[in-house]
Amino acid sequence: MDLHRTTGLLLVGAPLAFATAATVLSASFDWPDILREPAAVVLAAADAGGPALTWTWFATAWTYALLGAPLLLLPAALGRRDDAVLRAATTVGAASVLLSLVGFLRWVFVVPPLAHTWATGDATVRAATEAAWTAQHQFGGALLGEHLGQVLAIGWSVAISIVLLRTRLLPAWTGWAGLGASALYLLNQGDVLATAIPGFPIWDAAGLVGSTAWMLWIVALGVALLLPRLLPRLLPRCEGVDLGVAGQPTGTRLTTSH
Repeated sequence: MDLHRTTGLLLVGAPLAFATAATVLSASFDWPDILREPAAVVLAAADAGGPALTWTWFATAWTYALLGAPLLLLPAALGRRDDAVLRAATTVGAASVLLSLVGFLRWVFVVPPLAHTWATGDATVRAATEAAWTAQHQFGGALLGEHLGQVLAIGWSVAISIVLLRTRLLPAWTGWAGLGASALYLLNQGDVLATAIPGFPIWDAAGLVGSTAWMLWIVALGVALLLPRLLPRLLPRCEGVDLGVAGQPTGTRLTTSH
């Protein structure tokens, strides 16, 4: 399997794997809406979820981490391994995945003990546990995962999109779609900032719309990498078809005949 196909399949498969785990999490834990509920509500739900919920969080965390693999492979798949902009963007993107992974994994290693302590404690213990919950939630969740993780992910996608528009390594729509998805995803920062700045303007749908658009763009990026290699097999007699091969400017014509 060549690098282009591997990267393309990972770009398609990783978001779909994460979406599957996140859907299960949403159905079983009302995620992400529960993140803005009072500490007592979240801790009670986390304790009630038990080991099954912990394993769901584990799956959600590591399926998101899968995004790191195609992110690291993308510059080479585009034929621009030494491109300084892509190298910087890749570093930023890798950092974003790591920060988000930390944010997710606190639900595996930090939250369950807190939830158990809260559920079995008296009023004093519960008050202290709720304070501890809020501190770790703001630091590990709002700051590391939702703010730094998302902002760096957006920075990566903006840089990739601009490179694609300037070089035409893939069809131009991949660049424009990336910029649009990044703009939508950035709107979710209103909800994150509102956790520290009461009254900060938010758009309630920004998280769902923005993250979905961003993930769909990554899938589309994978399809754009795969398509030039699938079409010659699906259309064995297509001659002179403009396929926009990754690593070559759009407009490269592939001739396949038998």
